Amino acid sequence: MNKKNKNIKKGNLAQLLLALVIIVLVNIIASFWFTRFDLTGEKRYTLSEPTQKILKNLDDIVYFEVYLDGDFPAGFKRLKRETREMLDQFRAYSDNIQYEFINPSEEKDPKEQNEVYRRLMERGLQPTDLQVKTADGSKQQIIFPGAMVSYRSREIPMELLNSQMGVSPENVLNNSIQDLEFNLANTIWKLSVKKRAKVAFIGGHGELSVLETADAAYSLSEYYNISRIKIDGKLNSLTERKARDSAKTIIQNKYDALIIAKPDSIFSEKDKFIIDQFIMRGGKVMWLIDPVFASMDSIQKSSATVGIINDINLDDQFFTYGFRANTNLVMDINALPIPLNTGQLGGQPQYEFFPWYYFPVLNPVLDNPIVRNLNAIRTEFISSIDTLAKKGAKKTILLTSSKYARTVNTPVIISLDILQKEPDRRLYNKQDIPVAVLLEGKFESLFNNRIPPEIRDDQSIGFVGESRPTKMIIVGDGDIIKNQVNRTGEKPVPFPLGYDRYTRKTFGNKDFILNAMNYLIDESNLITIRSRDVKLRLLDKTKVNDNRLYWQLLNTVLPVVLVFIFGFIMFAIRKRKYSR
Repeated sequence: MNKKNKNIKKGNLAQLLLALVIIVLVNIIASFWFTRFDLTGEKRYTLSEPTQKILKNLDDIVYFEVYLDGDFPAGFKRLKRETREMLDQFRAYSDNIQYEFINPSEEKDPKEQNEVYRRLMERGLQPTDLQVKTADGSKQQIIFPGAMVSYRSREIPMELLNSQMGVSPENVLNNSIQDLEFNLANTIWKLSVKKRAKVAFIGGHGELSVLETADAAYSLSEYYNISRIKIDGKLNSLTERKARDSAKTIIQNKYDALIIAKPDSIFSEKDKFIIDQFIMRGGKVMWLIDPVFASMDSIQKSSATVGIINDINLDDQFFTYGFRANTNLVMDINALPIPLNTGQLGGQPQYEFFPWYYFPVLNPVLDNPIVRNLNAIRTEFISSIDTLAKKGAKKTILLTSSKYARTVNTPVIISLDILQKEPDRRLYNKQDIPVAVLLEGKFESLFNNRIPPEIRDDQSIGFVGESRPTKMIIVGDGDIIKNQVNRTGEKPVPFPLGYDRYTRKTFGNKDFILNAMNYLIDESNLITIRSRDVKLRLLDKTKVNDNRLYWQLLNTVLPVVLVFIFGFIMFAIRKRKYSR
């Protein structure tokens, strides 16, 4: 019997030693070869390759101050938990990720609490008001669903909650969680990128002014080096010559992308040629064009105006690339309201808001990383875009009207009289009218066999007849990038892009411009992360309320009963085995 016990002890000891050796070997291998296993259907715990690359290239600490600590409703607790888990995933790939969760409302003294809020807003974080149910009813709670992110000497704010008009709170939170990886990785990339791409706003053809594009330029400057240039017929305005070796020089673009924002004057053939050759050499372009000229200034003076064709001499160039900016206006029942004077009361003018059908509000619903989970976008006098079949070019519609829309061709009388009565729904029967399109691929030059006479004999132009693979975006509204301006003070001050001073709502114009440019240049390939779909598995609230007691008993009593049953079975088995 003793010999048998010794053999059992030796066997157990050998198994223990073998297990220890295996554990040590696994840890040694894991120190050289890192991997993780994600068994979720949507791979929510697997970081994308662009994110992994950014994290592995970090050479200093990125510190996150996350202001999501405190007593929150269940939805925000979920956002906090998911944010912590995502940051932990980031830390698994890089030791340079550090974070801290902070409660901005931990100060009990109201004065000190307000001072903390003020400092956070000065640093760039935006507060959110919540109505929280309590035993005594409800109370208002201010939270800051965001983070301050620092890297070396730089610090920038990051919003963790995506605001979306007309979307339920549950879906807003789910969309915010879907975008967590993109927002976190994008913030790190903005802070740590060493060499920035170059983006230029084109001027000289009546484009939007510096003040009207101030916020767009400022927001883009967080990613790119921003310039403003006038072509003025100069062949080297967009390109430069570089020596490849002692015998050969090459012509290359000075900029990675151009923004052409609401021109109202004719482009000369020479300027068109310069832009065309920029595209042929792989340059990207964001065309923000008004095919129809219409102005609210004229309507405010006389209550009516006429929309006429805005001929800027680009139609043949657009046709060659594979699209057409139509000379019509989209009217949509889903529109931005404008204030109108409806009378006097006590000597004071009275204003009411009416939907102005010429200002469609676009709700992005297409599954494309540029517009996925974006807030609604405000537009002014927008036109439709048609695509044309061109070999080698892929077209993707980015923005469309609602299903209650129509188009009116120019010339068209635009009058405030349409607000006097309800719209005829039989007329507003078109849906999903395209107003913004992405084109990708190779494009043919407009100037094949027709180089402008004034530069035909110039041997230095280095003409290219077909482009390398590139991208461009066309939007039938130049005002999509225009910020409103506060002119009440001594000095004009630009409002944030997308903010409407009349309704005091902020639309998604800025995010659209940033996403569009990120996709065009696509240096880090981060924009592809936004295609990920994290499914929202919500409980059926009706069933939960109707069967509350059943589910409470199921979740509290059943586990205890199962433990007792399992214990009784194990006791019976051991008694039967060792009682012999």
